[in-house]
Amino acid sequence: MLNQRYRFLLWAAASIVGIWLVAWAGFTWFESRKMTADKVAAFIESVPFSRLTGDARVRAIRDLENKLNALSYGERQRLRTEHLVNGWFAQMTDAEKEQFVTATLPTGITQMISAFEQLPEDKRHRAVDDAIRNLREANNRASAGGGARPAGTNGPPPISPELEAQIRTLGLKTFYSQSSAQTKAEVAPFLEELQRVMESGRLQRQQQ
Repeated sequence: MLNQRYRFLLWAAASIVGIWLVAWAGFTWFESRKMTADKVAAFIESVPFSRLTGDARVRAIRDLENKLNALSYGERQRLRTEHLVNGWFAQMTDAEKEQFVTATLPTGITQMISAFEQLPEDKRHRAVDDAIRNLREANNRASAGGGARPAGTNGPPPISPELEAQIRTLGLKTFYSQSSAQTKAEVAPFLEELQRVMESGRLQRQQQ
């Protein structure tokens, strides 16, 4: 009887260890597959983009687009804070820039812009304020983590005052439709954060 109980305990312990090992292996595999800002940075540094031409250049841009689209929002923010993509973007042609910006904007941006335009003026103003404030706070936190300046202080604006004024004056839809690829790239973080503000439901709760 004792031996049976002992064998049962050993079997139960082995089963628990086996389950834990399978879970750990799955977690490790998933983590190894997950795209990160560091992996994107390593890819950018490993590819001599300025020397690429033809199909190799097209493939490199497409690979970068796919890697950026696989990042979580936090990793995208980190990558933007470190300006790691700027070198490649500066070397792209206007057509490449247009394609790159279109391919790397989050899905639903066009629908978000249309929904934004339908909001009352006060809610559009509040959404823009919230998005800019959130981006500034995120930039401050990232810079504070790197020792650049303490969190909570005022850093450079997430978008230039001129672009912010144009968005508020022209309306987001008109501004976006008339913007160059360079300008769209500059306001991309703002558009992504504005989409998050719109999807959070905060504006609807404030209306009630």
